[in-house]
Amino acid sequence: MTLHADLAALLAEAGIVDVDVYDAVADEHVRSSVYQRVVSVIAASRSRDRDRGIVAVILRDPIEMVSKTAVVDLVDRIAMKAVGPAEFRQWSAELLPEIDQLKAEKHREFIRRRTHDWVFYLSIKDGHVPRPAELAEVTDWMQRVLAEKSASLPVLALLAESGNTKKVRNIAKNRAGSRNPGAR
Repeated sequence: MTLHADLAALLAEAGIVDVDVYDAVADEHVRSSVYQRVVSVIAASRSRDRDRGIVAVILRDPIEMVSKTAVVDLVDRIAMKAVGPAEFRQWSAELLPEIDQLKAEKHREFIRRRTHDWVFYLSIKDGHVPRPAELAEVTDWMQRVLAEKSASLPVLALLAESGNTKKVRNIAKNRAGSRNPGAR
């Protein structure tokens, strides 16, 4: 398929009618915006049946950074809606054959790491308290997300002690202290 046909199909699938496909073909910034809008509509859907096909179409974009960014946005949105780590792990595993089509190993690895981070996050949300070695396997970004969002005192204590960056350690320490006012 051509880029024009791919974009037209994505827009039709998402029900987006106010985009000039020729402009999107000609300008990667317009195309990136189109992908973000499509991802927003698709992620809001209850059905996950179309995701792999949509990712396959997005990943045919000639500029891998544009397509990678859109796929990461989809991964983030689906992770935030996932009921638990098993559901998200299964969903992301279905995308891996498509993600493996990316030419740049750094893009494939980035998406793999992001999905790993979200499985880790969802397992903590499910009640798992990680060991320091497990924490060391997630990105600084995910450690910061956990420091900012986790409600678990043991997780915050672990991040305050073993977070990779000073910022993560400080956020976790401050949040743990505010959640446990008797500790000083």
